[in-house]
This record gives sequence, structure tokens and C-alpha cells, in this order.
Amino acid sequence: MKIRAPAKINLSLRVVGRRADGYHLLDTIIVPVSLYDEIEIGKVRVRSKNKKLAPPSIKVICKHPLVPSDEKNLVYQAARLLLGKAKSEQPIEIRIRKRIPVGAGLGGGSSDAAATLVGLNRLLGLGFSVKQLERLGLQLGADVPFFIRGRPARACGIGERLQQFGPLRRLWAVILYPGFPVSTAWVYGNLPAKLTKPSVNTSIASLLTGAGSLANLLVNDLERVSLSRYPKIGLLKRALLRAGAAGSLMSGSGSSVFGVFKSKRKAQKAFRRLRQEEEFQAFLVHVLS
Repeated sequence: MKIRAPAKINLSLRVVGRRADGYHLLDTIIVPVSLYDEIEIGKVRVRSKNKKLAPPSIKVICKHPLVPSDEKNLVYQAARLLLGKAKSEQPIEIRIRKRIPVGAGLGGGSSDAAATLVGLNRLLGLGFSVKQLERLGLQLGADVPFFIRGRPARACGIGERLQQFGPLRRLWAVILYPGFPVSTAWVYGNLPAKLTKPSVNTSIASLLTGAGSLANLLVNDLERVSLSRYPKIGLLKRALLRAGAAGSLMSGSGSSVFGVFKSKRKAQKAFRRLRQEEEFQAFLVHVLS
């Protein structure tokens, strides 16, 4: 079974508090975009009844040098969690074909884990509901429940409280990846104790009026932390604005930056110009709704 795992961008990300256990509380608008990893899941036939000769119960294969193939991989953890919950001993093999940059704030690892939960559930006919998969996903990471459904949503708490909203008009963006990852743990660990929080806009309707209004939502409380260590992120934002973006923002904790455009034509024009640069990777995407 093959399943596509989309990337995401955060149209806004506000840190609104902190729990006693240290987890930060967020208010963020997340949308999936048309940049995908591919997850291929297959059953492994056991040829011997001797367990010592049997293949590993979970095997993960990925050629990307920054993606582990052992227990550190979220895909491995997702498969182990679901098979354990289902009390299944079916050996499986999972191949990951990476296109989403690693450590870029685009949710690639979380999306791959969600795709594994959804794909395995279908492949083995385990019968878990979407809500059950979301609860399992939260054990793996705050972004994983969002990717189970993969629809535009407002996420609160640590990301577990999802308010999905109706289809958006087709929104186009260009994502720039500077070629290096940023540690999410480092970013949150270096957040100032007190943040100046803009008022939270509770209306999602403004998203439906187009990229011009959308640009007003582009706030990310994590940006200044990442920018303090990685000034190149600021250069990417300015490059997108010079290329005609209506607004530009770092996604998640970085390192990638996206620009929102008022039309497909303007986005394509900017992409053709920016992809010629050697200092970063450029991706032309649209929001999936």
C-alpha cells in the first residue's frame, strides 16, 4: 500500500502559555500543502516458524541520510504503537521516500507517522476510528493528530485540540528551504519567558477572502528565536517579498519560509525566478482543503 504524506505550513503560530510539565500552549492555524513524502507499507511473509530466523517485526527503509531507520524514527514508533494496540504480530516493511525537507518546520516526520497509522489501519483491517488514530497520534507528537485527517485546522493546547474548517479557495505559496534543519526543542527552549501576544483572531472567515487578507494573519512567535541564530531565514523572507509575495512567514520552528501569493500566475513567476538560486531549495505548492 502506498500513501502520500503532505507537508504543512503554519499560517499563524502564537505561544499563549506554558503547562506545568513544560509543554508550551499554542494557538495556530495549520494547512496541508501539495508537497509530499511517500510511504509504502507491505506485509512481510514469514517463511519460518522459528522465531530466531523470522524477520524483524517492523523494518523501516529510507535513503535520506538524516532519517533514522530504527526506533528513533517516528514511522517506526507509529507502527509499533498501532501493532501493539491491535495485538498484531504481523511483520511489516515500510519504505519512506522523502521529498519534504527534514527539520524544516513543515511537519514531514509527523505526517509520515500519521500516514503510517492510517495506512497500517487500512492494510491490516484493524478497524480503528479516526478519533482513535488521533489519540494514538498524540502519543507520538503534537502535530500527528492534525495529519490524520489532513485538513485545514486551528490547533490549540499543545496541538491536540483541533477545530477544522471548511474548504479554502485555492491558495498558492512558494516554500524556501535554506538547506539546514532547526531543532524544535532548541527553539522552544530559548523562547523568552514572556511574549507579547497579539490578540487572537477567533474568526476563520477572514481566511476565505484571499491572500491579501491572509497576509494579515502571518504571525509566528517562534520567528525571532530562530532568526537570532539563523539570520538566513530573514533573508529568505525578504527574497519572497521581493518576488511578489503578499506576505511571508517562517513555518513552525523553521527553517523553511513560505510566501503567499494572490494568484497562481504570480506564484509560478516567483517560483521560476527563485528556483534558480543555489543557496536554497524552492517548492511551488497550493493549500489542500
